[in-house]
Amino acid sequence: MKKIILGLFCILLLSGCTMSVETEKKPVIAGHEMRVHFIDVGQGDSIFIESPNGKTMLVDAGVKGAGPQVVSYLKEQGVKKIDIVVATHPDADHIGGLIPVLNALDIEQFYDSGKIHTSQTFEEMLTLIDTKNIPYTVPKTGDHIALDEKIAINVLNADESASDNNDASIVLKLTYGDISFLLTGDAGVALEKEMLAQNVKATVLKAGHHGSNTSSSQSFIQAVHPAVTVLSYGKDNKYGHPHDEVVERLQAIGSKIYATAETGSVIVSTDGVNYDVSAKEWSGTVTTTSTTQNGEVELISKDLVNEIVAIQNRSTEAVALKDWQLVSIEGNQIFNFPNVTLQPGKTIYITSGTDAREGQNYLKWTTRQIWLNDGDAAQLRNAKGEIVSELD
Repeated sequence: MKKIILGLFCILLLSGCTMSVETEKKPVIAGHEMRVHFIDVGQGDSIFIESPNGKTMLVDAGVKGAGPQVVSYLKEQGVKKIDIVVATHPDADHIGGLIPVLNALDIEQFYDSGKIHTSQTFEEMLTLIDTKNIPYTVPKTGDHIALDEKIAINVLNADESASDNNDASIVLKLTYGDISFLLTGDAGVALEKEMLAQNVKATVLKAGHHGSNTSSSQSFIQAVHPAVTVLSYGKDNKYGHPHDEVVERLQAIGSKIYATAETGSVIVSTDGVNYDVSAKEWSGTVTTTSTTQNGEVELISKDLVNEIVAIQNRSTEAVALKDWQLVSIEGNQIFNFPNVTLQPGKTIYITSGTDAREGQNYLKWTTRQIWLNDGDAAQLRNAKGEIVSELD
């Protein structure tokens, strides 16, 4: 199956088109508006952009079940075709809804992270792109995407060789005159740190990973310093998004917060000088303050086929994992860590399924299948029950 996907992927690359370079800021035309729709797709992301000259772009579309809703929303806006579709990374809550979109609307160009995934959802998406002969491009960090001559779209991150899906996230900065939008996919704190070398300051931020504390580090929030932040997540979701410390960081810099789970779709309109948000500000409150100190112990990969989860200590100190937990969200299954210590720079593997193994740096969970092949999020929790790392 992996060989088939890789082969298909190579074929698709051959049909890619060349991207043109644009400048950071474009002149504003009086009366021409750009509208960015943060579509409510529950626990997922979907962002629709209408450029000043009427060009269209869709970034992600939530889970597959949200796809028909996205299609309906687009048709309500009078959309018959989409100039550019971007799949930020292959997690199901970002690309699943693109399958109904691909079936329902004409797509002129498709941009993908290039990160190979073994899920049926990812394979189905690639097959549709190939069947419909849609030009397919894998961008690189530093590329500029040509949608409308009046706006600049800069790729701040794209990494098809990333160790996990979230780190492969295509991160886009859109600029129209004085107003800019930063769309971060599920980029985690390590990627955020790397992107600080670029100009990340933006008027509007789509917070990474649905408001999870695995994204939106304090240094990143301070550098972006958004006047507006949109949190795209599902009401009463099982991950606890948005996390309190993320909200606290946003409130500390005075960012106005809007949440799709509370207000539905959020639309930001701008003429390049001023902007307007068509939603009420988030009314949520922070209930607790997290004191997590283990942010450098991370879930770095999850092999759904071989049932192996890799956890790495990226800090400079040893971390005792006794009473920590690895959680399979879909099945609500929990692995309780024994009395083991993870040394700096080292990786430990949690195995399950019929080929589960143990010894050296491998810990055996169970011989039963834990992870769903079509997607199953993992959480790593410390001894206090705090979420240290997540991987969709």
